[in-house]
Amino acid sequence: MLSKRIQTLSSSMTIAITTLALELKAEGKDILSFSPGEPDFDTPQAIKESAKKAIDNGQTRYTAVPGTPELLKAVAGKLKRDNNLEYSTKQIQTNNGAKHSLFNLFQALIDEGDEVIIPAPYWVTYPEVVKYSGGKSVIIETDDTTGFKITPEQLKEAITEKTKALVLTTPSNPTGAVYSKEELEGLAEVLKGTAVLVISDEMYEKLVYDGVKFTATASVSDDMFQRTITVNGLSKSAAMTGWRFGYLATAHTELVAVMNKLQSQSTSNISSITQAAAITGLDGTIDAEVEEMRVEFEARRDEAVELVNKVDGLSVAKPDGAFYLFINIKGVTNDSMEFAKRLLEDEGVAIIPGIGFGSEGYIRFSFATNIENIREGIKRIERFIKANY
Repeated sequence: MLSKRIQTLSSSMTIAITTLALELKAEGKDILSFSPGEPDFDTPQAIKESAKKAIDNGQTRYTAVPGTPELLKAVAGKLKRDNNLEYSTKQIQTNNGAKHSLFNLFQALIDEGDEVIIPAPYWVTYPEVVKYSGGKSVIIETDDTTGFKITPEQLKEAITEKTKALVLTTPSNPTGAVYSKEELEGLAEVLKGTAVLVISDEMYEKLVYDGVKFTATASVSDDMFQRTITVNGLSKSAAMTGWRFGYLATAHTELVAVMNKLQSQSTSNISSITQAAAITGLDGTIDAEVEEMRVEFEARRDEAVELVNKVDGLSVAKPDGAFYLFINIKGVTNDSMEFAKRLLEDEGVAIIPGIGFGSEGYIRFSFATNIENIREGIKRIERFIKANY
């Protein structure tokens, strides 16, 4: 009965484990979850007020598929203000989060057999959507010895006549790695003269630490501007995961037009209320609150890294961005799935096995929770390792 295409698709491991943790907690079990990819902060009040105002003003009808003119101008304004990127409103589409952006993109770009280069560790959705679109993922391996970043040499070796796109995530989920301007320039040099597009997922842009400067991939050069499709949103920076707001921007106006056609036959516009609220999340109104959240994440990161590195068999490099630790467990075991399963069963601690991100021998630990939970969670992990390994 089911199509062959849908049967190739795997469920998101991060969502599956997070859901299981919530179910166990609902049953009364003592569960500490470090699996969700969302801030534990509430959405800023100014954004809520904008949503309420939109409801009261009757902004409850269909809008244009890519978004209202006001919203598209707000996205363009953000990209100009924060990233020095100039886009017209016809070069922008708003979506129900980054997953929706990526689905539209790959459906519009990929033909059967096209190759998409994806550095590992990767966000779980990338290879699944490429596969669903008929493409082939070409994985470039990285690890903690290389800062979880690919080199120009690796990129050059991976490119073939079938390569359609490269996916970059900066800052990275799951590792927190951030590509510097110089590193992006090195990759850009390899791409010169090719037809390879760059899909740059910059969802964690606002969450960088230790004075690290974020560089938008499209801002590196004119050539990169032309080939880069930027994917971003407000889920992480504005704590709006449940609102479902993402956007993409590209110099290729015709690509946005095609994706608008696709979206018109699937979801049509995203929620009109979310659109009104997102304008406030984009226009600088909440910058001070975003900074407060970033500072708190940085403090949690520092303590979590220190505590993890005191546990025998574990090691973790301090991430430059996002809110995850990608912990090396190879000193304990190379089976991250078994480790995660037994840790949840024995100690009530939910983490994501590294195999789900294409990198065995690691686990992802989210520090998007209060410091007391972080301390207790790492204590339980240490107890679990001493008892079982």
